Amino acid sequence: MGTITTQDGTEIFYKDWGTGQPIVFSHGWPLSADDWDTQMLFFLQHGYRVIAHDRRGHGRSTQTGDGHDMDHYADDLAELTAHLDLQNAIHVGHSTGGGEVVHFLARHGENRVSKAALISAVPPLMVKTEANPGGLPKDVFDDLQAQLAANRSKFYRDLPSGPFYGFNRPGVESSEAIIENWWRQGMMGGAKAHYDGIVAFSQTDFTEDLKKITVPVLVMHSEDDQIVPYADAGPLSAKLLANGTLKTYTDFPHGMPTTQAETINADLLAFLKD
Repeated sequence: MGTITTQDGTEIFYKDWGTGQPIVFSHGWPLSADDWDTQMLFFLQHGYRVIAHDRRGHGRSTQTGDGHDMDHYADDLAELTAHLDLQNAIHVGHSTGGGEVVHFLARHGENRVSKAALISAVPPLMVKTEANPGGLPKDVFDDLQAQLAANRSKFYRDLPSGPFYGFNRPGVESSEAIIENWWRQGMMGGAKAHYDGIVAFSQTDFTEDLKKITVPVLVMHSEDDQIVPYADAGPLSAKLLANGTLKTYTDFPHGMPTTQAETINADLLAFLKD
């Protein structure tokens, strides 16, 4: 574990375990590097070097008052990969982290990267616009900000208890441990970062970014994702990528790297070895 200080003075916390080909994990909103525990242990045991950082304002990184946008997220990731001098790296992003990975690759190039994977990721664009009629109305994201501002702790209980992990679906057994771990990670971060982050993940248009990426990218998305709806995300991203492969799941939740870790890890490993 360590930290780097970015050009604007933000301290970014990261974990760096093992040797071998590096896999860099970018977490979802409003979580931390800890959300990748299952993946990091799995790929470490398979001979990879595993790296995960806390996005600015999240986890153990500096709770900055500004810079909570995809440009800063991508630049922070670029500074981390340069600091560690990573070569032939694989970048894996979940949800907002998928947007971070896409913007990083388009903004900073692929010279250090061999492959990428986007899991339940926000690209190409979440919010509904004239050019994106299948998106979600802006009111949806305004409401998320309102709930966060009113009572962040309650909001961070309700979201994992329901749609994030699909615990609101009939016949799905809820896990208090998973809910509590989500709440713990969320409350570690800063309210301002998380409030602004809702705009970053919902209103950033990644269409042109996706078109610039040439490395092989595995797009993993479930048709039952209640956070980032499938039809306006995974399939569209895969089509925009020059070398994209879509892996569709039927009834997995948005947080499938946690609840369906065995399947997700196996599919990721098969892609990396292909």
